[in-house]
Amino acid sequence: MKDTALSAKHIALGAKMVPFAGYNMPVQYEGVNAEHETVRNSVGVFDVSHMGEFLLTGPSALALIQKVTTNDASTLTIGRAQYSCLPNGKGGIVDDLIIYRMKEEQYLLVVNASNIEKDWNWISSHNDLGVEMKNLSDDYSLLAIQGPKAVEAMQALTSVNLSEINYYHFEVGDFAGIEHVIISATGYTGSGGFEIYCKNNEVEQVWDNVFDAGAAFGIKPIGLAARDTLRLEMGFCLYGNDIDDTTSPLEAGLGWITKFTKEFVDSEFLKKQKEAGVTRKLVAFEMVDRGIPRHDYPIEDANGNVIGKVTSGTMSPSMKIAIGLGYVTTEHAAIDSEIYISIREKGVKAKVVKLPFYKK
Repeated sequence: MKDTALSAKHIALGAKMVPFAGYNMPVQYEGVNAEHETVRNSVGVFDVSHMGEFLLTGPSALALIQKVTTNDASTLTIGRAQYSCLPNGKGGIVDDLIIYRMKEEQYLLVVNASNIEKDWNWISSHNDLGVEMKNLSDDYSLLAIQGPKAVEAMQALTSVNLSEINYYHFEVGDFAGIEHVIISATGYTGSGGFEIYCKNNEVEQVWDNVFDAGAAFGIKPIGLAARDTLRLEMGFCLYGNDIDDTTSPLEAGLGWITKFTKEFVDSEFLKKQKEAGVTRKLVAFEMVDRGIPRHDYPIEDANGNVIGKVTSGTMSPSMKIAIGLGYVTTEHAAIDSEIYISIREKGVKAKVVKLPFYKK
């Protein structure tokens, strides 16, 4: 197990540590529901330093990114970020990622921790363009400072005007006494805030300053369990659950990041799939009857026929109802469709709803 630069901090704070994507990570501190509410109502901090970072530099950096991702990165200006995915050449997804345009010919790709080696090898295998690639994953730390009070709580730590950084934009500036920190208005919670990228030898200073500055705002450390309930309430996909090498971006509702204005790996396949229509779709559902949906539970129709399976499910801390995501056959994917989740071999009624589950 690898440790992040902050593992000792988490242990000292009483975190329950678990293995995750090859790292020793904090899953919770005081409890999932309390941590979830902290992020929804004030401000919380996640150590997500296990995420991977690749730097792509050179005149052909954009061309390589355009080739291996579904979204159109040519629309990115310096200081902007974009959500995208890497198609796998067989109609599935290698990974989802965020692309940052750092300079005219330089891009930062942020990938999932469990897929660092896989993504690096995949992108490298398509790099016949002489793009300089650097894997910075072991050198950089990442803190997600999330919640409605994040801007107010963190403004004292930087000369950058945080309220002027729009969603999916970023600045490189001073933060917590460190120069050249990436301050990005991105996150995985739906409650606003920032993600802070700095070097491993700087992150302890950043962490300490963040907690000092946020003390008056009730800032707390948040574990991976609450990160999962927060993202699920927004309907954000989790790689390995809701999307993987067997799911197409169109099936997963990611048509909005699949742009056919360019050619890319799988563009012909996905174009044909779009024209023909998909046979299954990722849907959001709320439980009507009592029961909590879990990953891989079968989804059935009213007659008990299996029509799909649950990919993510939980009891929503914000809404106090059980919610989930899952793939179903297209004819059962319409909003308000009645479906049944097989829980201990009993069909428990649910209905398909529109995302996000949680509305501020």
